[in-house]
Amino acid sequence: STLSFQVLLKSDAPTGDVLLDETLRHIKATESAETVQTWIELLTGETWNPFKLQYQLRNVRERIAKALVEKGILTTGKQNFLLFDMTTHPVSNATEKQRLVKKLQESMLERWVNDPHRMDRRTLALLVLAHSSDVLENVFASLADDKYDVAMNRTKDLLDMDPEVEAAKARGAEMIWAVLAAFNK
Repeated sequence: STLSFQVLLKSDAPTGDVLLDETLRHIKATESAETVQTWIELLTGETWNPFKLQYQLRNVRERIAKALVEKGILTTGKQNFLLFDMTTHPVSNATEKQRLVKKLQESMLERWVNDPHRMDRRTLALLVLAHSSDVLENVFASLADDKYDVAMNRTKDLLDMDPEVEAAKARGAEMIWAVLAAFNK
């Protein structure tokens, strides 16, 4: 099953991204291979397994937000919630956000290939992550009603596919299907 897919390290060459490189070091340091599901739980801090705490990434959300602030995608602000102030990270680079929204819209409309194995892998991964983050409806919200319906139906058909079957057919995109299976669990 895709939920039991084990993550095997092919290369520990640095990527230049601090969080990715830290993740590679953790994967390399594990004595036995862990599943995709386990790594998602560990790397997001969603597990409290005392034997695996050393493999958790610390402050993941804050570190990702900080990296996006440094790249000029987000900004940092404070929002008051009655009794306390909370740090927020609103989008500061609307152009970059719009580029991603347009890319997903076009992939489901103008560049629709009706076969996930012919889709650009990065676009497929972005689609899975947008779905898992509950922002997919927002991506298509600016479309006319008829196009919105087409995009949402195609997306639903794609995301309703059986990750087990699709992973078996995927050449090089097995991990994307395993991640989808983990988030759909």
